[in-house]
Amino acid sequence: MTQEVRIAVFRPDDERIESAVDLLDSLGATPIPDPMLAVEPTGATPASAADYTIFTSKTGIELAAEAGWEPGGTILVSIGPGTSAAAEAAGWTVDREPETYSSAGLVDLLQNEVDGERVEVARSDHGSQELLEGLDAANADWSETVLYKLVRPPESGESAELAAAGELEAATFTSSLTVDHFLAAADERGIREDAIAGLDEAVVGVIGEPTRETAEGHRIDVDIVPDEATFEALATTVVEAAAPSYSE
Repeated sequence: MTQEVRIAVFRPDDERIESAVDLLDSLGATPIPDPMLAVEPTGATPASAADYTIFTSKTGIELAAEAGWEPGGTILVSIGPGTSAAAEAAGWTVDREPETYSSAGLVDLLQNEVDGERVEVARSDHGSQELLEGLDAANADWSETVLYKLVRPPESGESAELAAAGELEAATFTSSLTVDHFLAAADERGIREDAIAGLDEAVVGVIGEPTRETAEGHRIDVDIVPDEATFEALATTVVEAAAPSYSE
């Protein structure tokens, strides 16, 4: 007998959570959509005349494109495949993409070629300092533009309640901030420890090593970090891991 496999998904409340829900449905799971991120655009656009322009998210690409920004002659750097796909959809050509889809991967990619170069970092207000420190160490002339702020929707937290009640089979964290916001929602309800205990009994999947480090730093055991930093890879792997435990 196959039992329900409830999987929490924390993507922003737009087409991303819709596609995540559709994917989990198609994999036979029961998605629990609980958006932990809301995007607040700042209205800023990336600085012009940079030798390199780094985007670290699909959202940043979309906001810059909507504002009419164009790469021009800059070397366009994307943090990973999702961001690159958004750039291509905007009609842009991505010149550089790291092997490891993280700030550390970007530093490894660029550290030997940006000495004295003007590097523009276009991202959210929660960007990792590791990238800027790496650019400093590489003697790059960098600037940062905050394209949007990431906030927690006030209604978020259903997943924390389910985890605390032992009614969640899996959770999919797509960034360090989704971990922080999940725990903030649990704190608001006074169920932080119970929610963490519930996650310990569930399958926890995360995208990327930085997200793993954040989760484990909060005593959340991480079971899965897919090789490919996409939600599809994360969801597929998590469902495969969670489903056998709930069937007989």
